[in-house]
Amino acid sequence: MSEKIMKHAGNLPRKNLLSLGTCFGKFTKSHKFKLHVTALEYLAPYAKFKIWLKPSAEQQFLYANHIMKSGLGRITEGTQKYQGVVVYNMADLPLGFGVAAKSTQECRHADPMTIVCFHQSDIGDYIRSEDTLI
Repeated sequence: MSEKIMKHAGNLPRKNLLSLGTCFGKFTKSHKFKLHVTALEYLAPYAKFKIWLKPSAEQQFLYANHIMKSGLGRITEGTQKYQGVVVYNMADLPLGFGVAAKSTQECRHADPMTIVCFHQSDIGDYIRSEDTLI
């Protein structure tokens, strides 16, 4: 955001200002924080735990489906169960956020149809919910 826009926003009353900057997520009614896909480009370079998808599984993830073992390309070593992850394609393009359903060790011995990552948010959200994304 430019400094000029920030100064103009400072002149508005707080009750008239909806938001300023990039929306990283929202708090749910149960007081949990859910990341939005708008935070992806800021958080992806610093992700400690990552999952890479095979090309055949990319479209399924972008349609808000969970990741099966058969679609798993790679996973960061040491990923724990229920750990937040950033999902990439094999060309290292960040596709979205997820939660690891299995640890790295459990993924090695899992059945191909087992869910290894729960879908949380993806770049397809821009299209599916563009009017309610803010």
